[in-house]
Amino acid sequence: MSLFKVFDVAGTGMTAQTHRLNVVSSNLANADSATSSTGQTYRAREVVFAAQPLQGGAPAGVAGVSVAGVVEDQAPLRRVYDPGNPVADAQGYVTYPNVNPVEEMVNMISASRSYQANADVMNAAKLMLLKTLTIGQ
Repeated sequence: MSLFKVFDVAGTGMTAQTHRLNVVSSNLANADSATSSTGQTYRAREVVFAAQPLQGGAPAGVAGVSVAGVVEDQAPLRRVYDPGNPVADAQGYVTYPNVNPVEEMVNMISASRSYQANADVMNAAKLMLLKTLTIGQ
């Protein structure tokens, strides 16, 4: 693998973490909404990553990461007794999303740190390439 592949690998990581941050922001935006645009109660979503294998029978390793999909969290929805709410059911309960804001904040920090780590990898590779230009001077 050439040193230039480092930029491709780190770039795929940054793209995947950006997708993860978008999902976290969607979860946080819908944390207290009783209904979604589809009329159903919003369910928390999670991003599933998959490693991209190297092409051409190269030795073991990965060429990056990709988003394999976004899945809904199957944890039970939160029910709150609020008979005055217009979306309450016959028993007076309102169903809210299964979004845990604390978990989402942890996910956001983790994604942000991963994004930053990939940016640091790119900067380190850039510095190494610049240093190779000075060899022999």
